[in-house]
Amino acid sequence: MNTSVTVLGLGLMGSALAEALLGDGRTVTVWNRSHAKADPLVAKGAVKAETAAEAISASPLVIVCLSVYTDAEGILGDAAGRTIVQLTNGTPRQARALADRVTGQGGRYVDGGIMAVPPMIGRPEALILYSGDEGAFEEHSETLAVLGRPQFLGGDPGLAPLFDLALLDAMYGMIAGFQHAVALVRSEKVPATTFEPMVTAWLTAMMALFPEQARAVEAGDFATRVSSVATSQVAFPGLIETSRDQGVDPGHLPALRDLFDRAVAEGHGDDGLARLITLLERPAR
Repeated sequence: MNTSVTVLGLGLMGSALAEALLGDGRTVTVWNRSHAKADPLVAKGAVKAETAAEAISASPLVIVCLSVYTDAEGILGDAAGRTIVQLTNGTPRQARALADRVTGQGGRYVDGGIMAVPPMIGRPEALILYSGDEGAFEEHSETLAVLGRPQFLGGDPGLAPLFDLALLDAMYGMIAGFQHAVALVRSEKVPATTFEPMVTAWLTAMMALFPEQARAVEAGDFATRVSSVATSQVAFPGLIETSRDQGVDPGHLPALRDLFDRAVAEGHGDDGLARLITLLERPAR
């Protein structure tokens, strides 16, 4: 079925979304503040709207992909009778507020988180998280599947941005650790390319601990035969001291040291590392 779709926002990601829909034979209306960004898509068959309101009225399904959430809030006018799929990066609070606004106008709202880069759009390895109006998601799931593998998380529109940000959190933490480790070895003129295979293998092996940590925190059972909080705490003074000795910024290490110190001070030294999750759930005062 040729479903008419509107795409608001034609940056790298928005253009990739529109192009994937065009490639699947959909009728695609596009809009961007800088109108010239629509021209390459018009050359491939898209219809250019002169205003956001015109674009929204053109299709029952409106996909929004702008730079920041406030931009989306500013251009979404009357959404009555429309399904709004918001793929702009935002917070759970913003998603819930916009959902209330859209549903208050008689529209339906689905929020989303794109776990992919633009070249991955339209390919099966692209994962896009959705939450909000389940009926609207199901109705348009065939169209949304054109963009990437859709995964519906639940009726709370805040879930998709929460998962999106949590996954980014894990990614940036891993990247920060890698980059700090590379800076350490480069302080002794060791090429990053020499060190990279070793650190990649090490991190891959350590990710095997994630399922057990998830099980432990849900079960409230923090007994361990792998590595205790106290054992890990001992490493941090040396990590920070070595960083400074090598002329490397300690970066994220002091905050991690403080978390380990707090866990030991609260009597959790013999627990496994999953115990730290419970401390993060109640920030230090």
